[in-house]
Amino acid sequence: MRKALRLAARGVGQASPNPTVGCVVVREGKIVGQGWHRYAHKDHAEIEALRQAGVLARGATAYVTLEPCSHHGRTPPCAEALIQAGLRRVVAAMIDPNPQVCGHGIDRLRSAGLRVETGLYRMEALRLNEPFACYATTGRPLIVAKAGMSLDGRIATAARQTSWITSPKAREFGQELRRQLDAILVGVGTILADDPELTYRGKGVKDRPLIRIILDSRLRTPIRSRVFHTTDASPVVIFCQPEAPPRTRRRLEKAGAEVISVPRVTGGLDLKRVIAELSKRKILGLLVEGGSEVHWSFISRRFSDKFYFILAPFVLGGKRSIPSIGGEGFDTVESAPRFRIVRNFPVGSDLVLEAYPQYSRSMASPWLSSGTPPSPRQDSLRTSNRR
Repeated sequence: MRKALRLAARGVGQASPNPTVGCVVVREGKIVGQGWHRYAHKDHAEIEALRQAGVLARGATAYVTLEPCSHHGRTPPCAEALIQAGLRRVVAAMIDPNPQVCGHGIDRLRSAGLRVETGLYRMEALRLNEPFACYATTGRPLIVAKAGMSLDGRIATAARQTSWITSPKAREFGQELRRQLDAILVGVGTILADDPELTYRGKGVKDRPLIRIILDSRLRTPIRSRVFHTTDASPVVIFCQPEAPPRTRRRLEKAGAEVISVPRVTGGLDLKRVIAELSKRKILGLLVEGGSEVHWSFISRRFSDKFYFILAPFVLGGKRSIPSIGGEGFDTVESAPRFRIVRNFPVGSDLVLEAYPQYSRSMASPWLSSGTPPSPRQDSLRTSNRR
């Protein structure tokens, strides 16, 4: 299963909007087939592994990181392929949270007489498919926030100087997050202050173009912004209020942006409508990179599912320096959301804290009870004797 997980990890950045899956077929203690899923190649991990195994699949065991599908999508169901190949046993790390599959693939395998076990390395498999699982169970993307800051939680000086707060290694980590997720979101303040490209420039392969999203109520994004230099390879979507200037809207659209109007609510644009639009586009994972007011909007409205706080080893100080989380702030300590830190690790000279807010909808959230299933079915280690 560890080998299957390593194979599945190769699909990160290449499988979306499908889950990333790895499969290893073992017969008499030897690997006879293996595969992993890439969306552009269509064939699922199980099919690749069975093709490699050939006749040696008969009587073998398949270790797969996600329950084999049981429905017809772009390809025939993998559960049927495993049955037809004559496998004796299937070990799945986790039940598929997709309601179309959830447990049905396991049931189909068992009804055909295969021995099936689930739950081995479940959390590792879930972390690989955290965006897919969130989308499948909630109907909206996994929303991951990232903020690089000084030890005292500042992202810019009082003079609004923001360049390179974090180390080069931390910036590489940020690129890796862009590879893992489907879209990146910033506020127009970030565009005006930093003029970023917001493109993916990491070392790994990313097949699905990174969609760049800007929250810009009054359409203040300059036409000459760097985000418009690469619209063919990486689309730009700007959300504005209905009252935004029509003439400016036409100019931005001519520059290559897609401009979408959403209602304005107290504190900014209606994020529910923004997220609903992203869901319709099958964006499984959204990276929110700021700035300060945008982070406040997502946290105060309880939309962030996961947060990466990247701490650089220096202090900016000052009453007028910019905090990582702006806005009005919470009125009381009791009303502020609690976070649970699940990991901390160094990147270059900086420290990353990976944390989940208590309202997170991610299936990997430590606030959820251990083993909480996406449906009434229990995803614990289960065995069924072959009939």
